[in-house]
Amino acid sequence: MNQSTEFRADGVAVMHLDGRLNMVTAAAFREEVAALVAGGHARIAVELTRVDFMDSSGLGALVGGLKSTRQAGGDLRIVAPSEQVLMVMKLTNLERVLSPVSSVDEAFPRG
Repeated sequence: MNQSTEFRADGVAVMHLDGRLNMVTAAAFREEVAALVAGGHARIAVELTRVDFMDSSGLGALVGGLKSTRQAGGDLRIVAPSEQVLMVMKLTNLERVLSPVSSVDEAFPRG
């Protein structure tokens, strides 16, 4: 999995993931979220358009990131998940906890 992070002027960190969020890659995702939160970026949008596969380890990493950001006074939002990711989220009812949105601006409105 490839991941990159961009920082908006309003302090939101936007993580772009590409590939598979699974048992092999979940640890790297968790480490990046922890580093962002430690660096003062507790509002994180995770863009999942290019994630073609996610398993339970990936779900766990997202939930762990949500917990970390909320403990720091922020939030983690899911942006534009692929069909496979959305299906996994719906099957596990996590779309209720990690409500997906279609854009970063919808996740964290500017202003």
